[in-house]
Amino acid sequence: MVLFDKAKIKGLPYLEKINLVNSATGYKSANLIGSSCSNGTTNLAVFSSVTHYGSSPAIFGFVLRPTTVARNTYDNIKETGIFTLNPIFESIVEDAHHTSAKYPKEVSEFDRTSLEAEYKEGWSAPFVKGAPIQLAMRYLEEHHIKANGTLLVLAEVERLYVEESLLEEDLFINLSKGNIAAINGLDGYAIPKSPKRQAYQRPKENL
Repeated sequence: MVLFDKAKIKGLPYLEKINLVNSATGYKSANLIGSSCSNGTTNLAVFSSVTHYGSSPAIFGFVLRPTTVARNTYDNIKETGIFTLNPIFESIVEDAHHTSAKYPKEVSEFDRTSLEAEYKEGWSAPFVKGAPIQLAMRYLEEHHIKANGTLLVLAEVERLYVEESLLEEDLFINLSKGNIAAINGLDGYAIPKSPKRQAYQRPKENL
């Protein structure tokens, strides 16, 4: 095996370092966060750090890089208190990845891709039209990670929309039926197929 100790990782060129570290822990969720500012300008950005933090209440969180520079998603969420989560699916991977490009606040990523904004029941943050899962999220709190200056943002699910064909009888959402993507590292998209589900596990009395 190739060894990368702390010193070697620190000394790597920037792109090689972030590729190595970001791909080391396996596949991550691939989501587009939709938001808008108070004047209605929309923003759409890809995030691979969305994680489930609880089911009752339903809470998800994501990590933001240091806000020492403009972070349009963060600014919009702090201004309006709401946003949307939309998992990336196979047919939009290229456009979804393009939302990682750094556009000024007044430019909407919806206008620079073929992705379309969709609005539901007066929720002012835009969903991604055609996404088989759409979540309306409300900001709860944030936590500063002192080690590297990043922010963990937590939000509660206000509404969850799911294409009926993805739902199993026990309400498990079968992502493979929606061709939902996962991310390996920063730019390696994969479409998982046919999940192998396991029964709820209880302790064994003996081996």
